[in-house]
Amino acid sequence: MNLYDCKILLVDDERALREMVYGFLQRAGFHQVAMAGNCKEAEKLFPDTEPHLILLDVMLPDGDGFSLLRKLRQISEVPVIFLSARDEDESRLRGLGLGADDYITKPFLPEELILRVTAVLKRVYRVKGVQEEEKIALGNCMVDLGSGVVHWNDSENKNQNGAANGEYDREGEVALTAKEYAILQKLAQERGRIVTIDALCDAVWQEENFGYENTLVVHIRRLREKIEEDPSHPQYLLTVRGLGYRLV
Repeated sequence: MNLYDCKILLVDDERALREMVYGFLQRAGFHQVAMAGNCKEAEKLFPDTEPHLILLDVMLPDGDGFSLLRKLRQISEVPVIFLSARDEDESRLRGLGLGADDYITKPFLPEELILRVTAVLKRVYRVKGVQEEEKIALGNCMVDLGSGVVHWNDSENKNQNGAANGEYDREGEVALTAKEYAILQKLAQERGRIVTIDALCDAVWQEENFGYENTLVVHIRRLREKIEEDPSHPQYLLTVRGLGYRLV
């Protein structure tokens, strides 16, 4: 199972915080996120969503996270990370003593949350993130995400497609630029699914992504020159007209 296939249940009574954390998780590549605002909603959602991880607030309007965890532990060993404004050692120890896997004090940085979530999922399920999968096979080339290098193993096919006459030069290996790497990593996270233009721009240019659509097209073209046997007729990095791109 891939890290980004994991399902997460977020339980917090603050709507603004739920939406903020939801956004953090989405941008990090976790797209299967269900949300609940209280214990009752969480208990109802749990059997339907079958989450791989629960992000659980301590203070809830119809109970508390400790009691909810105690109920869940009667039927499941799903990992739980507490989110709490409390920073007392007693509360922290109580949560961990009940079987929680981690405890994050509000407010927290997005990077801290994602690191904690990723660490728990990897430890419990031994899943791999896209970067740890290391290599992606695309026809006659192999993309090493660990080093950001594309390796070609079919020089005869490469020559037939025009590399020999300088149309696009791909030697035995070619390095990806930072932007190309970010694009390919995002597409690999969603492999087989459509990734919108906005999502790709957000992955590459972060908050300042407005107006980069034309620049994205240029990077896509250059990326195809490195990973496609015939960039003019791509087989792996496909355009979905009006929506975005898809890696198959």
